[in-house]
Amino acid sequence: MRWNDRRRSDNVEDRRGQSSPASGGGNLPLGLIALLLRTKYGFVIIIVLVIASFMGFDFNSLTGETNQAPQRNEQQSALYNEAADFSSVVLASTEDFWQTIFAQAGKQYSYPKLVLYTNSTTTQCGTGTKIMGPFYCPADRKIYLDLSFYNEMKHSLGGGGEFAQGYVISHEVGHHVQHLLGITNQMREKQQMARSKAEANRLSVKLELQADCFAGMWGHFIAGEGRIDESDLLTAIKTAQAIGDDKLQKQQQGYAVPDSFTHGTAEQRKTWFMRGYNSGSIKSCDTFASSSLN
Repeated sequence: MRWNDRRRSDNVEDRRGQSSPASGGGNLPLGLIALLLRTKYGFVIIIVLVIASFMGFDFNSLTGETNQAPQRNEQQSALYNEAADFSSVVLASTEDFWQTIFAQAGKQYSYPKLVLYTNSTTTQCGTGTKIMGPFYCPADRKIYLDLSFYNEMKHSLGGGGEFAQGYVISHEVGHHVQHLLGITNQMREKQQMARSKAEANRLSVKLELQADCFAGMWGHFIAGEGRIDESDLLTAIKTAQAIGDDKLQKQQQGYAVPDSFTHGTAEQRKTWFMRGYNSGSIKSCDTFASSSLN
């Protein structure tokens, strides 16, 4: 994927290396708690220390422990900085694309922000952690990404490559588009009226596959600019299939439970990404009106 000569987005918030309030300065060590409980005023002291913990005091320093990760070497830092730069370029390209699409419909596109963080961070949707993978929070209109997910894509999920990484970001931007168009709220309302968990999950699958289709539309856009080739496209397809519910469940537990799917099967994710990629049209991405998702 050719991207170095493209503009960077101004809507990137870099929180890498910052500790979030959720992680605090350090929890009270269990040994310290046990010691204090043996003293006359131990319970009162613990209450005071808990308050201090929420204010950011690092109690691990009392026991000689630390929560700080080893400092990254220069080569690793350079790779992460390049990944951050790349992510900014991808976000900028989604801004250009969706601004055009909204303008054609007589609407104004509102840009989301991309928040880069390390391990955990605060959001208006609760605490975000890297184990959650990339996600979009409609409450603050921000996309959250721990850049280590790119490595996980390559080494654990069987996907990877720059265009595949772009697909991940453009998928989350797709959720932002759904939020702006009112699709997300409509889906949540339908979920509340669902007669079963399985029915609610099927609605979630439709939302996710539509975001995949929107990501495919973005792919169609940059392909038209000559920024990707067939090998790039194959990496995105491979990644879309790698994060299918059926494939992930079989990897984790040896079997799949279709009624529990929330994102779609490997084949469905590929199908809807390619539907957006081949058409470049938002009309082709109406998963909620489609009689079949396959």
